Amino acid sequence: MIHSLSRLFSLCAPVVWLVVLPGTAGAQSVQTSRPEAPPDYPQKSVRLVVPFAPGGGTDIIARLLAQKVGAAWGQSLVVDNRGGGGGTIGANIAAKSAPDGYTVLLTSLSIAYTPALYKKLPYDPEKEFGPVTLVVTQPNLLVVPPSLPVKSVAELIALAKSRAGEIRYGSGGSGSAPHLATELFRATAGITLVHVPYKGGGPALTGLMAGEAHLMIAGTALLLPHVRAGRLRALAATGMTRARAAPELPTVAEAGLPGYEFDTWYGLLVPARTPGAIIGKINEEFNRALAAHDVQERLAGAGFESLGGTQKRFAAYLKAEMRKWTTVVREANIRID
Repeated sequence: MIHSLSRLFSLCAPVVWLVVLPGTAGAQSVQTSRPEAPPDYPQKSVRLVVPFAPGGGTDIIARLLAQKVGAAWGQSLVVDNRGGGGGTIGANIAAKSAPDGYTVLLTSLSIAYTPALYKKLPYDPEKEFGPVTLVVTQPNLLVVPPSLPVKSVAELIALAKSRAGEIRYGSGGSGSAPHLATELFRATAGITLVHVPYKGGGPALTGLMAGEAHLMIAGTALLLPHVRAGRLRALAATGMTRARAAPELPTVAEAGLPGYEFDTWYGLLVPARTPGAIIGKINEEFNRALAAHDVQERLAGAGFESLGGTQKRFAAYLKAEMRKWTTVVREANIRID
């Protein structure tokens, strides 16, 4: 089972950016040609729904882009924080909004795995949303405390195999992205790890440095200052490519675990049946904002890397991410009731 899981990920990862995968409403919403967007769109303010509380990563991205895009359009983009339920409350509000281009959802990769975590959602992410564009990614690191006698991914895996059931990993809570990322690492490596959930990334980091856990996967913005200060040892970056903030670190795949890849990503979606011409205009303006030098600098300062791209690209990626994380959740038997 673990072997088939690893093979699935290794086959999926290289191609998700190159193909449009059918079968979702998002993919069906993609049009190869579309009429011109109404020349007067937007005529009023646009609501940018953030399904998380103010102050978090999604909120930081939303407010930066809302300012840039709003100035270009001559209309306000109003950030509407609707936190709760792991992002499901805000996502449901956006899904049930009028498909007229005046409600846009900025969400994280949680949109890809919540359907597998919850027994029943009030919305169907595959049928009730149309993808617009990937926005940014937040590179993550695999770190250990300096007291752990490992200096590479290969040594960590060997230690976990020799001490099966003794190596603990911390996360910001059951069902969080770092929890799933480490379960993917465990399954791909074929090792046994013990999960120690905390109430947030900060407490998990404190627990790691206190010796309550032996490893952790989290964003560079949270971990890198402690790595630079010698309080943690970084073994690898978890993404498909090396992190710009720490280019000296290999990826997990480069370090000896082919097929492993995890990035925290953020993307824009709109309610299904939003006119393709309007989706195209939203895509164009957000891509223009993401390409701006000042925006890229501010995103980098907050630990993010600017992406952007076509609607087709995001439709393909979202489909692959849903398949990937559904498999991880089911294999690890993770449930949020």
